[in-house]
Amino acid sequence: MPIGRLAGIARHAFPKSPIEVIEAANVTLEGGIAGDYRGAMKGKPYKRQVTLIERGDWEAAMDDVGHAIPWQERRANLLVEGLDLPQVAGARLRIGADVILEITRETDPCERMEALAEGLKAALASDWRGGVCTKVVQGGHIAVGDEIRIEETWPSHSARSTILETSTASGSSSARI
Repeated sequence: MPIGRLAGIARHAFPKSPIEVIEAANVTLEGGIAGDYRGAMKGKPYKRQVTLIERGDWEAAMDDVGHAIPWQERRANLLVEGLDLPQVAGARLRIGADVILEITRETDPCERMEALAEGLKAALASDWRGGVCTKVVQGGHIAVGDEIRIEETWPSHSARSTILETSTASGSSSARI
C-alpha cells in the first residue's frame, strides 16, 4: 500500500487571518487542528475539519497559472507528498501513529484563489486538485515528516475512471468517484 509523507501543516485562527505554518500539531475530534478556526464541530456533523492538498496538484496548478505561490496560500491545513489522495467520500487516511481522518468531499476552490492569481480557481477545480475535506475520526499528534497512508483499500484512479464511465453510461448521476 502506498505511503506518503506529511510535508506541511498550516492553520489560521479566524477567517481571512494570516496563515501560520507550523511543524507539529495536536488534532482532536472536537477541534480539528489545534489553533485552526475551521476545525470546531459547530454542533453538527462537520465535514471540513481538516483540509489536505497534494504537493503535485498544487505545483501543477502553479504551472498552469505561471506563478510560484507558497502552498499555504491555498489555505489548506496539510500538504501531502508521495501519496495520491482518494477522491471518494468515506476513504480514511492515517497520519503518524494515531490520527485518522475521513474524507468527506472535495475542497472546492473559492474566489480567494482568483485573487492570488488569475486562473488559479479554474486550475484547482479539475480532478480534485483543490484537495480534500476531512473530519477527524481519531485524534492525536502529527508532525511534518510523518507517514500518511490510506487506511482502507480504494480503487485506483484508473479504476475510478472506469467506474465513472460505467455509471455515466448507465445514466447514473453520480459525482466523481
